[in-house]
Amino acid sequence: MKILDWYIIKKYLSTFFFTMMLITMIAVSINYFEWIDKFVNSGLSFPEIFVQYYIYFIPYINGLLWPLFALLAVIFFTSRMAKNSEIISMLSSKVSYSRIMRPYLLGAAIISGLLWIGNNYVIPKSNVHKNAFEVKYIKPSLQSTLNHNIHFWISKDEKVYIRSYSSYDSSGRVFRLEKFKDNQLVYTLKANRLVFIGQPNKWKLEGWEERTFAETYETLVSKPNDHIDTSFNFIPEDFTRYTNQMELMTSSELRRFLQYEQDKGLDSGKKYSIELYRRSAEPFTLFILTLIGVAVASRKVRGGMGFHIAAGVILGATYVILSKFSTTFSTNLSLHPMLGVWIPNIIFSVVAWYLVKTAQK
Repeated sequence: MKILDWYIIKKYLSTFFFTMMLITMIAVSINYFEWIDKFVNSGLSFPEIFVQYYIYFIPYINGLLWPLFALLAVIFFTSRMAKNSEIISMLSSKVSYSRIMRPYLLGAAIISGLLWIGNNYVIPKSNVHKNAFEVKYIKPSLQSTLNHNIHFWISKDEKVYIRSYSSYDSSGRVFRLEKFKDNQLVYTLKANRLVFIGQPNKWKLEGWEERTFAETYETLVSKPNDHIDTSFNFIPEDFTRYTNQMELMTSSELRRFLQYEQDKGLDSGKKYSIELYRRSAEPFTLFILTLIGVAVASRKVRGGMGFHIAAGVILGATYVILSKFSTTFSTNLSLHPMLGVWIPNIIFSVVAWYLVKTAQK
């Protein structure tokens, strides 16, 4: 580490965190005035709203915008260095362009590491509190319940069907459990009503009927006016869904959830896989946008900083639009979730390579 390295890293990090603070304040202000009527109706004071909501909203909004913060920060301070002929002085001193870029990549590595930790562990934990506040005071529609014609597997050989489910009292109407052996139906358990009794997974069946099938005979036990208590491998929380449920889980929890849903035969859609891949792709995006920012802003041009910032905003907007397109194709079409998430990085890696190759050296 030379003086040059510390100089650029210091400028990178200080400009980045200043940009982050400034845009975060703007985002919080916009969000507050957008939902001010909801906050007034909640009866909470601003300190209470800040502690219960905005302290968790800030990590969420930063997790979305850190790559763009990095691009703007690099363009801003590098453009000033180019304007003051600092880049030209470095090149004239026989410092190679790749050597100049080294501290930029070190700074990007620091920010990228923080973003990876945040995306995978910190922000999901924060989103749990943020989402609970939004459901309670701002957007109750974020929470929904599976309530009609529910099919899922509770084990490899056991399937459950519930015609209707009510989250109000954790009860279901017209319940059916089917067990299979060697792809043959060997057992069914029916009930007119299913009621959750308590933890961990105890349920009461009202008006039940049990059938067992063998090769040449079957047995039937029918108790239309009786009830039994039993345990099943599901709980009321399995019927609750949030619009952004995948954002509330750490990456470890998200992997377990995907496996859990797959074992039960439930289709969670591709958005959960997309979220998992996104958390690893965005830290890599930060390196790409850093390279693009250096290549764009290190050239001394007549337009100066204004031209560089405009170019940065256009590139950042293009990246966001491309990212939305690719994830939409992945969600609604047959594009693999990993490819849908990484397409913007692949394309912008080519753009970064070209800009660095043609940069003023």
